[in-house]
Amino acid sequence: MTIYARFYFEFFHEGLTSVLDISPMNIMSMSEYTLKINSNQLFFWAYTVFDCEVMGMDEPLRMKNNGQISIMLNVNKREKLKQKPNNGISSKPLSHEHAILTELENEMNELVGMKEMKKMMQEVYAWIYINKKRDAAGLKPGKQVLHMMFKGNPGTGKTTVARLIGKLFQKMDVLPKGHLIEAERADLVGEYIGHTAQKTRDLVKKATGGILFVDEAYSLGRGGEKDFGKEAIDTLVKHMEDKQHEFILILAGYSREMEHFLKLNPGLHSRFPLVFHFPDYTVNELMQIGERMLKEKEYVISQEAETKLKDHLLYAKAMNTNTFSNGRYIRNILEKAIRAQAMRLLKERELDKNTLSMLVSADFHFQEVD
Repeated sequence: MTIYARFYFEFFHEGLTSVLDISPMNIMSMSEYTLKINSNQLFFWAYTVFDCEVMGMDEPLRMKNNGQISIMLNVNKREKLKQKPNNGISSKPLSHEHAILTELENEMNELVGMKEMKKMMQEVYAWIYINKKRDAAGLKPGKQVLHMMFKGNPGTGKTTVARLIGKLFQKMDVLPKGHLIEAERADLVGEYIGHTAQKTRDLVKKATGGILFVDEAYSLGRGGEKDFGKEAIDTLVKHMEDKQHEFILILAGYSREMEHFLKLNPGLHSRFPLVFHFPDYTVNELMQIGERMLKEKEYVISQEAETKLKDHLLYAKAMNTNTFSNGRYIRNILEKAIRAQAMRLLKERELDKNTLSMLVSADFHFQEVD
C-alpha cells in the first residue's frame, strides 16, 4: 500500500514500538501504522520532522519538492486513533527542546580549552530561553543589552566564538541573520572630517541583523582627541544606543590594551555588560590543536618531532607571555614543517603513503624567539 502524506515522526521511548503518525491526503480518518523494514525489524525514528533522506532502508525515503513522500507501510495491525486536531508535533521532550543548546555545546566541545567561555555561553542561552518562556507566560520579558567585549591575545579563538554567538542568536531569534562582519581600525577610520562617521555607519548597516566584530579595538583610541578614531568610537556608541537590539557590537583586543582603552573612554565600560576573557592556551592544549590541524590535513608527526615541537612551545610561551599568538603560532609552525617535508621528499624516488603523511624532526626548524 502506497500513501502520499504529510507526516511527522514521533519516538516513544518505551522501546517496543516506533509509530508513524500521518495525515493522509486522501484518507479522512487518522490511522496508526507500525513502520517495518524488511520483514520484522522495527526502525526507531529520531524525534524530529525529517526534511532529508532517511537512512536505514534499501531504498532511502526522500522528501519530494512538494513536501510529501511516498512510503510503504505495514497495515496488518491498523487501529483507529481518536480524532485529534492536527497541530504538528506534540510537546517535545526536554532534551529536544534544548536542541539548540546541545548543538552549540557540541560545536564548543570541538574547540580546545575555553571552559569559562563554554559556561558563559550556557548562561547566555539560559537567559534568552527563560526570557522567552516568561514572555509566553504573560510576564514582562527582560531586555538586556548584549554588546560584548573579548579580551585576550591573538589566536585564542575570539573570532571563532563570535561566529558561534551569531549562530546561537540567529537560531534563538535574537538576531534575524546572525552573520559576522569583521572590521579593524582601517575599516572604520576615514581620512577627512565626516569620512569616518560615514564609514562607520556603512559597517553598522552591513552588520544589521548580525554582529559587528571590531578587532584590535583599542587602536581607535590611540591618536588622542584630534584623531579620527575618536569619531569612530562616538559613532559606534550612538548606534549602540539607537539600534541596540538591531545588531550586536563586539570589541576585541589584548587584555591590557583594552583596559587602557576603557579608561580613556569611561562611558564605554557600562555599555558592554558581557565581557569574555580568552586565556592563552597551555602547551598541552597547543599540542592538541596541532594534532587536530594535522589530522584534518592527513598528516602525522613522529615521536621525536613531537618532543621537539613541545619543547619549543614551552620556550616560546615563556619568552612571549604578552604577545604569544597561540593557535596562529602552532598553525604557522605546522605549515612551515609541511613545506619543509615537501622539499625533503622532493629528492626521494619512491614515496609511499606513510612517507607522504609523516612529519619528522628534520622538518621542524624554529627561529629564535625574541
